[in-house]
Amino acid sequence: MSISSVPTAVEPASTARQARRRARRPLNSAAPSHRGDARLAWLLIAPAMIGFLVFALYPTLRGIYLSFTDFRLLSAPTWIGVQNFIDLFQDDTFWQSLLITLYFVLIAVVLTLAVSVLTAAVLHRVTKSTVLRGLIILPFLISGVVAATVWSWMLDAQLGIVNQVAHALGGEGIKFLTSREWAIPSLALIHVWKNMGYTSIIIFAGMQTIPPSIYEAGRIDGASEPKMFFRLTLPLLRPILALVVVLNVIGAFQVFDIVSVATKGGPAHASNVLQMYIYQKAFGQFDFGYASAMSLALFAILIVITFVQMRLLRASESDNA
Repeated sequence: MSISSVPTAVEPASTARQARRRARRPLNSAAPSHRGDARLAWLLIAPAMIGFLVFALYPTLRGIYLSFTDFRLLSAPTWIGVQNFIDLFQDDTFWQSLLITLYFVLIAVVLTLAVSVLTAAVLHRVTKSTVLRGLIILPFLISGVVAATVWSWMLDAQLGIVNQVAHALGGEGIKFLTSREWAIPSLALIHVWKNMGYTSIIIFAGMQTIPPSIYEAGRIDGASEPKMFFRLTLPLLRPILALVVVLNVIGAFQVFDIVSVATKGGPAHASNVLQMYIYQKAFGQFDFGYASAMSLALFAILIVITFVQMRLLRASESDNA
């Protein structure tokens, strides 16, 4: 090999190292090709930032401030410190509403998760119909007010089609929305019907990420579909299921439109969930300071529940990770 050929052999490696060094250097915003990028970026995100500040951050901070005041509709807020929270701990109606809400959340989340997992499994392992997937997500796109109104007609004790069918089959009618025993379960079923499509699509998307080779290996080992579902699918879906549980718990705690339309908190406050009680305090009795304190307490409850769920479900890893 001649001496003149040595630099030629070394040159590609040296050039690659120089290219990597240049790639690690920060972009020079003052360069002609990048001038105005920061200004353009701020211009593009300005509408979203303004919307966040006006409709999210300011109302949140305002609500936190009002929770420490005595604020009625026609008077200026008066600072009273933690008195609203002291009254909150002594308010039997608040604790009763919280227990009713927990009862609703338990039924709604368990049923939504069970039905959604089953539906997603059918979509993933049985059918590939895009029409069926569209029909499943359809109830989620319907307004909660519309869904509650339609189901109120269907579950009416006298004229509802559900009780009409029950009578035709020789059974007795059920006072779904007008009895203390059936009010919360009926509202939970409406909530499940409306939200299970969205939850099913999330779980179905998670199932799509599972490599088909895993199921092929299961079939080679002689595993049946139910066994692969419980031994393979569910463990690998742990992060998705954790996300779904958290989203459903938060959504169920915030239920308002269905209750407001279908039962208005009745009968005899049997369905007076926490959001309904907050609404009654704020817009029925115009006690915005106390309503803000309850809202802040609900926010704290959701933070604690979410943190506990994420820790228990180990949302960051699956069983097979």
